[in-house]
Amino acid sequence: MTDELLEPALAASRNHREAERRRRERIKFHLDRLRSLLSCDARIDKASLLAKAVDHVRDLKKRAAEIGGAASFPTEADEVAVDPVDIPTAAGRRHILMASFCCDDRSGLLPELAETLKSLRLKILRAEIATVGGRVRNVLAVAGEDGGGDVAAAGGAPAAFLEESLRAMVDRGIPAERPKRRRVSGRRTTTV
Repeated sequence: MTDELLEPALAASRNHREAERRRRERIKFHLDRLRSLLSCDARIDKASLLAKAVDHVRDLKKRAAEIGGAASFPTEADEVAVDPVDIPTAAGRRHILMASFCCDDRSGLLPELAETLKSLRLKILRAEIATVGGRVRNVLAVAGEDGGGDVAAAGGAPAAFLEESLRAMVDRGIPAERPKRRRVSGRRTTTV
């Protein structure tokens, strides 16, 4: 009777030891990779290695900010900003909106953006789009469809409507993943 009770406990202990061994190997592998990336001595202790990695990441962030275009790259946080801007023209000044949003990139995002702008009777004068690692940042200069429309003039209402519409579009995010369809061919079942 005691052998029946000990057998599952011994199996669990072996499984735990094996899982722990694999975890330690993964940690060692990644620490070795970090040492090689940072050109560190193989004898450097873990705490010093991590401190050096933190310093290196801070330095890289500082350099990226100094490049100047860092504001045009996507960030990890969802963002929406709309600002009225006056630009000089031959006939005086023109009021436009500078809109910027950052979110997860997804199929159908640009057509959804076009539909949103169309529903607000706005047209794009200039667009900058940057994607990095599944994130996208769009920076748009927009004006009224009629060409001379002062979109920023009416007490800020168009800017507020545009910001609210873009926020709703960003908040919709990626739709829930559809269940995978199965196709049966002969005896095999393949997942599509």
